Amino acid sequence: MSGLYPQNDDVQRVRDASDIVRVVGEHLTLKPKGREFVGLCPFHDDKNPSMCVIPAKQIFHCFVCGSGGDVFTFVQKYHSMDFRESLEFLADRANIELTPFRGRSSSDQGEAQGVGNKEILAANDMANGFFRAILNHPEHGAAAREVIARRGISDEMVERFQIGASPDRWDGLVMIAENKDVRTEALLSAGLVKQRERGEGQYDALRNRLIFPICDQIGRVIAFGGRKINEEDEPKYLNSPETTVFKKSTTLYGINNAARAIKHERTAVVVEGYTDVIACHQAGVEHVVATLGTALTSGHATVLRRLCDTVVLLFDGDAAGIKAADRAIEVLLSETIDIKIAALAGYTEAKDPDELFKQDDGTDVFRRVIDGAVDLIKWKFDRLREELKDAGPARVTQRIQEELDRLSELGLGELEPVRRRLMIRQIAQAARVEEQVVTEAIRTGRGRRRFSPPAGEIEYKGEIDWKPDAREQLLGCLLFEPNLWNLLSSEQRELTSTVRFTSDLTRRVADALHSSAENGTGTGLHAVLAELSMLAEEDGIDTLPSNERATALYRYVAEHTEEVDDRVTRYFNECISLLVSKESRNRDRELPVDDSDENEADVLAKFLAGERKHRSQTGLGGRPRISGS
Repeated sequence: MSGLYPQNDDVQRVRDASDIVRVVGEHLTLKPKGREFVGLCPFHDDKNPSMCVIPAKQIFHCFVCGSGGDVFTFVQKYHSMDFRESLEFLADRANIELTPFRGRSSSDQGEAQGVGNKEILAANDMANGFFRAILNHPEHGAAAREVIARRGISDEMVERFQIGASPDRWDGLVMIAENKDVRTEALLSAGLVKQRERGEGQYDALRNRLIFPICDQIGRVIAFGGRKINEEDEPKYLNSPETTVFKKSTTLYGINNAARAIKHERTAVVVEGYTDVIACHQAGVEHVVATLGTALTSGHATVLRRLCDTVVLLFDGDAAGIKAADRAIEVLLSETIDIKIAALAGYTEAKDPDELFKQDDGTDVFRRVIDGAVDLIKWKFDRLREELKDAGPARVTQRIQEELDRLSELGLGELEPVRRRLMIRQIAQAARVEEQVVTEAIRTGRGRRRFSPPAGEIEYKGEIDWKPDAREQLLGCLLFEPNLWNLLSSEQRELTSTVRFTSDLTRRVADALHSSAENGTGTGLHAVLAELSMLAEEDGIDTLPSNERATALYRYVAEHTEEVDDRVTRYFNECISLLVSKESRNRDRELPVDDSDENEADVLAKFLAGERKHRSQTGLGGRPRISGS
């Protein structure tokens, strides 16, 4: 493995420099709870904080969907990275220089024909460098620089948002890509070039445009937006098509530059375009992002609710803006986040933030606009009252009932009791009717989407939902307390050999544990997670499910023993006793080893219940710690 894959000391140095609370806290909001931190799990449709981050152990774990692992696992899962990418990301964050790395060849990885996310991102990165170079070119970038100057975009913003330009020719990027040996398949998959309809070859998708790179939250370029330079060209804006790394429904322009400010302000302001975002940031208002030609979606809200409590939609007052605000009602009832509506009309004659910030008092006016934002429900019924100001009682009753029916169909009746009650109160106040009227009008609408884990995966909810068998619990003890490995005889170590497990995920954990023990790094959770990542790199498999299984086994032991050392040791010995006894019975009966004929989990649960009862009766003294077998 040496020389081909990340060195263990690299992994350890990066882990030591990457406090998991800080890393996770940079991506979503965490709140302290005792010795742990809790937050909304980003890996399922979480309404109540179900993910805990444990600083003392440097791990995270979700009690609903089973996601868990160390800081590398979190970064891999959150940003759809492989282990090497997560290592490089965290090393760069910590200013750590990694040992030179020689990965496998494309033929080794079986990627000679297919185009993976890593290759698409690399193609985007190459294109971004090309576009930025064109902007600075004396001839080819002149027209784009004139547009930037006319819009009043500063050099600092050009650099911060990596603004570039595409040349006025059909094959500029195609030729550069050929010189850099970038595969045509990668350019096509990224939407950077298109196949010619007649004849062979490809042509640039973005030509003679001001280029706005679209980045994910950690700054990777995942797509591009192009604004026309010549007024006669159409359309005005042209975006990359959706790819495996770019989904419009979950992408927010400027999120990489705005995330920190959004967390600080506890509010995200959503505007309509690239230049509006840039104008806000240039004016010092940095908690601003934009959707990409779409209304606010549940996917956008999921990203934002990890960072803040409130979203303010600042749309133009035209029909498209009103329609977009109307659609946000669906998001309000599907995500636990407050949504408000703000409009420049009434505060200024400027039609958008870009125009507003060119005024001397633009920043002050903008802040007043945001401070004056109206709750979405109130905004909705204010508009309804304006619509019905000349209508009779029958028409008013009909329209209010229609709105209540729609809210019901969108899931108002399916909300959690407290949130439903608050929403009913808000609707009643906005519609100026009694709360009882709203309650009676609500019909049970469509069911809200509930999370259910993929078939065969872990669902761990603490005490009762998931019960690993005795062999898996023994594995969990070794993950929790690596010194226990030294207490096992060679025969007892065979109890956790890979061939003894029926689950593929647990087999991988056992394989990594034995490998880690043999190479001297021990059987502790972090050592095994690192080994799992190494093995996954070698075998080309997804490491995350096995990481989550290892973390769940660790947490199962931690929860059930309350992390009491002598109790863990007795628990460990009880697992061994059960397994040795079973294998002895099977040998006497000449049967193969089978862990399914008795419910050892129940036996061990009774044992642990007795341990807890004994501890509560005797205080902290407990029984003497047992060593050996």
